[in-house]
Amino acid sequence: MNARTEPRLLQPAHGRQLSHAHLDALEEETIFILREVAAAFERPALLFSGGKDSLVLLKCAEKAFGAGRIPYPLLMIDTGHNFPEVTDFRDQRAAELQARLIVRGVEASMARGTVRLSHAGESRNAHQSVTLLEAIEEFRFDALIGGARRDEEKARAKERIFSHRDGFGQWQPKAQRPELWTLFNTRLASGEHFRVFPISNWTELDIWQYIEREQIALPSIYYAHRREVIERRGLLVPVTPLTPPKDGEQVSTRSVRFRTVGDITCTCPVESDAATPAQIVIETLAAEVSERGATRMDDKTSDASMESRKRDGYF
Repeated sequence: MNARTEPRLLQPAHGRQLSHAHLDALEEETIFILREVAAAFERPALLFSGGKDSLVLLKCAEKAFGAGRIPYPLLMIDTGHNFPEVTDFRDQRAAELQARLIVRGVEASMARGTVRLSHAGESRNAHQSVTLLEAIEEFRFDALIGGARRDEEKARAKERIFSHRDGFGQWQPKAQRPELWTLFNTRLASGEHFRVFPISNWTELDIWQYIEREQIALPSIYYAHRREVIERRGLLVPVTPLTPPKDGEQVSTRSVRFRTVGDITCTCPVESDAATPAQIVIETLAAEVSERGATRMDDKTSDASMESRKRDGYF
């Protein structure tokens, strides 16, 4: 069940086509985990941002339970600084599936005083942890299903598929429960919950091959488009009202796409002309930097930045 991509399966099978055989095993594992969550927990929710990983997860949930029959709500923690192309697509997809969509915003936490920014321009991305924990308490969720993958970042590589959180929503990387074969320990004490990662064993390449095979629709910013950007700290920063150019920075218009999508204040595109999933698969094969390493400013604060945030409740 714990499938991984074998190099031999990525050899061209017919001309320039890659083999998709390994995707069946990955899909089977994901469907098994999604059904296990539905059977083992009383109040699970599926985190759904409208991004590519959550859309792949949603496609697998459709296959696991049937369209219009997903047995848990979709939950979105909105910073208020998300790309409108993505939030519009999120709403559209949830409506198509007749799924219950719950949106909780960091701005509401700020109004309550549970989130306080050090300055007006501070990124709200890390503060999602507070809003997420408030949503867990509000709805008494006992399991949150998310689209994180082990290949994204080394802290995420430490996660179990069923990752235990204590009564404070914190993750203890040295006190994780063993997962032998497909035997998942789902026991919880009062106030605790699990974070569940059904696509842990997928890679970015797997995701794009699956999107191509299943013809999964995505927000338009995942594909090449013209956008004003500036170069900053080795990244291309999109020019927006939230991320304006600083003194001395040169604005240029380039063909770019987003490999991953998050808060506008910390998510960067990469230069690309890829306009289809097949073209992105070819680009991904040649990529030497992980998608978060190439696109996320918040991961560059320190080598342990993601792990520190996860300990505090970040997904």
